[in-house]
Amino acid sequence: MKSTHFARRAGHLAAAVCFSLAAAAASAEPVTLNIVDVAGNLALTKPGFEAFKQANPNLVSNITYTNAPAPQLPGKIKAMQGAGRSDIDLVLTGTDALAAGIEQKLWMTLPEDMIKNANAKYSPGPKEMQKLAQGEGLEVTFMPAGPLVEYNPDKVPPNEVPKTPEQLLSWCKAHPNKLIYARPANSGPGRTFLMGLPYILGDKDPQDPIKGWDKTWAFLKQLNECVPYYPGGTSAVMKELGEGTRDMTVTVTGWDINPRALGVVPAAFKVQPFDNMKWVNDAHYMVIPKGVDKAKVEVLEKMMTFMLEKPQQAMTYDDGYFYPGPAIDGLTPSDAPEKSRIVLQKFGRPEYGGWLKKYPNVQPLPAEKMVEAFKKWDTEIGAQKK
Repeated sequence: MKSTHFARRAGHLAAAVCFSLAAAAASAEPVTLNIVDVAGNLALTKPGFEAFKQANPNLVSNITYTNAPAPQLPGKIKAMQGAGRSDIDLVLTGTDALAAGIEQKLWMTLPEDMIKNANAKYSPGPKEMQKLAQGEGLEVTFMPAGPLVEYNPDKVPPNEVPKTPEQLLSWCKAHPNKLIYARPANSGPGRTFLMGLPYILGDKDPQDPIKGWDKTWAFLKQLNECVPYYPGGTSAVMKELGEGTRDMTVTVTGWDINPRALGVVPAAFKVQPFDNMKWVNDAHYMVIPKGVDKAKVEVLEKMMTFMLEKPQQAMTYDDGYFYPGPAIDGLTPSDAPEKSRIVLQKFGRPEYGGWLKKYPNVQPLPAEKMVEAFKKWDTEIGAQKK
């Protein structure tokens, strides 16, 4: 009798606990998520985030979006974490702020299963790029970037278009203040140019910016003499190029297509690869700062996984901003929304297909090396211009 009584009582307690947990889950309030974009990634992913919110009103009540410069964000997050605050729930970043955050230990480590499942979906190039996140971010978009030379064909005759760094330097010296590029720490084209030069110039170790880039740093110091200044971001570069203030810049596939599609740069402007170049891959990542509330983290992980499903990935073709865009395997431009297909047909370049096959792909610098390269450029190149 006694054992039966205790068994019944234990059963009632277990049932009560289960009911209590279920009730708590049912009564959990949907969360507001604050997303900060330092890579221009929202142009590709905002529709996907909104689709998640719409499909999961029990999880997400609202999403706020903010843009910020990549170099400023790590310091801001570090200050918030030091004060015990958590105002930012998810960061969309390129390899720049990703690297700085890894170095400063700002990002949460994501669940191993989440990374494993993502790797099963990624194409070969994105799968390699995911390694750069070191388990602290999830890649959401991918681009074999460049570096490429973009120019105004009305100002640069075909026989003057640079195909080597030496020709670029000669053109720049002959046309001072007409070549411009942005600070690498806050520019995809800027950092792609920086990381691509060691391969083109034949430096000793393209993966070691301190000990292996003697030719690159010497070249950039010479180029510095005919570059007027270095804007803080790529948008300013494209504005000056489109207005005719400058005649040439360095670019990547997405920053070639999208500004022409938007009318910032004339559609007739052209691009040229360097001889013997290697495509320096680029990617955007979703990272969660340390200190985010556990209830939000659970929702964020569901949303990040949702962003790697085919419908959301197809949206990342966008208007060519991060060409091609999707990180997962099995998608082609024919899967893109109609608006994207029209833009790519009109402003994409048939040459890209051949160039992507002709030139090999390489990985960008790992986090700590990229931070070293940015610091050295800021000190020895950028700081020489006021």
